[in-house]
Amino acid sequence: MLTLQFIPYREIEYLDSQKRIKKLLKIVKENKIVLLEGRLHKTEEAELIKRTMQEIDSNFKGIEISVVYPDTKEGAFIKRIKESVINILLGDRRGMTIIGPAAIIKEIKHDPDKIQLLTEDGLKEMSRRRRKKK
Repeated sequence: MLTLQFIPYREIEYLDSQKRIKKLLKIVKENKIVLLEGRLHKTEEAELIKRTMQEIDSNFKGIEISVVYPDTKEGAFIKRIKESVINILLGDRRGMTIIGPAAIIKEIKHDPDKIQLLTEDGLKEMSRRRRKKK
């Protein structure tokens, strides 16, 4: 079964970086795909990847992460001003971050119109491994 867990930005807004990373990694290690409103800071993304690499073992294969930003194409002067004001007001709440276990998520593709999350059935993968061991 595939489980998606939506985390509104307000749940992590006041956590420090280490607690944010710990919370997200804990959920992903439960084989859930996190849909995070907003995005992490670049340093937090790097730290999340670093921590993930340290925790890889036979049960946890790592993560896949993708950040989807709202369409910010260059346009009219008024539109650029509007985008700047929105960025000032919303900051890290803009966009969406998708984080999931690498054993389930094979690839995340996105373009302005859609997100494709290509997954592999974890149960099939586990049974395949068991057959190889025999």
